[in-house]
Amino acid sequence: MSRTFTSATSVEEALAAIGAGARPVAGGTDLVVGARQGKSPLPDAIVAIDRIDGLDGIRQDGEALALGTLVTHEALVSDTTVRRKLTALADASAIVGSHATRAQGTIGGNVMNASPAMDTGGPLLCFDASVTLRSGAGERTLGLGDLWTGPGTTSAAPSELLTTVTIPNPVAGTGSCYVRLEYRRQMEIAVVGATAVVTVGDDGVTDARIAITALAPTIRRAPDAEAALVGTDGGGAAIAAAAAATVSASAPISDVRGSADYRSAMAEVIARRAITGALTRARGGEVEIPASQATFGDREPRA
Repeated sequence: MSRTFTSATSVEEALAAIGAGARPVAGGTDLVVGARQGKSPLPDAIVAIDRIDGLDGIRQDGEALALGTLVTHEALVSDTTVRRKLTALADASAIVGSHATRAQGTIGGNVMNASPAMDTGGPLLCFDASVTLRSGAGERTLGLGDLWTGPGTTSAAPSELLTTVTIPNPVAGTGSCYVRLEYRRQMEIAVVGATAVVTVGDDGVTDARIAITALAPTIRRAPDAEAALVGTDGGGAAIAAAAAATVSASAPISDVRGSADYRSAMAEVIARRAITGALTRARGGEVEIPASQATFGDREPRA
């Protein structure tokens, strides 16, 4: 049990507590569950940051969307801009945990937990999101590829607090989709997940960003898959080639939820669904949110 609990009402107050060794907590959905399951004990000191004003907003900041660290998954999936421009993030946020988890869990906590199976990680990575980290010494900005260093580990210093996640506005003609392999509809984490963010023009696919989830020590992009799609007409053959290429970026493990061989086989299937969904949306077609549940139960959309 934690010996010290502080509830901060300002970033400065939170940073003072963190600098003294306290661990920040907002929704607590990962911290509490981990302690209950015996995976990790509660820290000796905790500082709650959920009462800090200004960290729970979604706002347009120039050519980017800024998400405060306290923005919940429920707020993300309900936001009109996220659903319209960053649809893959809405797909992911809509299936995190349960209704209670989505109401309490925050994007900042999700990012800093650094799980290779986190649903929102692939969309954020493909959208080139960056994070702002603050400490008593100042602040710095990092891309997610530089933040995540391994399962549950980041390059953030113990004295730093994530305050903002910033996502550049996608260009016109961009569609995105996140799909995960799942065994049930609630309280599930990804066995395999894939994100696709694609831009189409008159001459076909002009840009593609594809990321895999739960298939490596960190969520990562699949450059061979991206290269297989860019410059093509985005038809069935191109989709199949890109999906097959995602396997080369995978380094799955075997655990109670699936073997490494099974995950590798499903990587191609799930990537194909994500790419197809992203192309459908980029071309103005309809794919319901969340794509994992609403669309792919019986058949895949046609790109």
